[in-house]
Amino acid sequence: MTVLEKIDKLRIERGWSINYLAMEAMLTQSTLNNLYMRNAEPKISTLRAICNAFGITLAEFFADEGMTDKSDIDLEIQRKISTLTKEQKAALIVILKSMK
Repeated sequence: MTVLEKIDKLRIERGWSINYLAMEAMLTQSTLNNLYMRNAEPKISTLRAICNAFGITLAEFFADEGMTDKSDIDLEIQRKISTLTKEQKAALIVILKSMK
């Protein structure tokens, strides 16, 4: 699977458009559109921003599908978090910190 195919897979799993991914990754829409139009590999800084938007590390992005050790509940939590607004994510952090 190519890097762009992996990005697409993660994006589609979350129900995100390319434009929404650009917004979440704090990239311009033209940056992502150019990658897709040219079928180009993103710069590491671009890929890091995309991974941050997905809530994963670069290592997790490049890990083989079967090699991740996330449970179903971890993946479900990650999917739910990825749909929250920035304000909702900030509120969730406050809640989680209070659970220590």
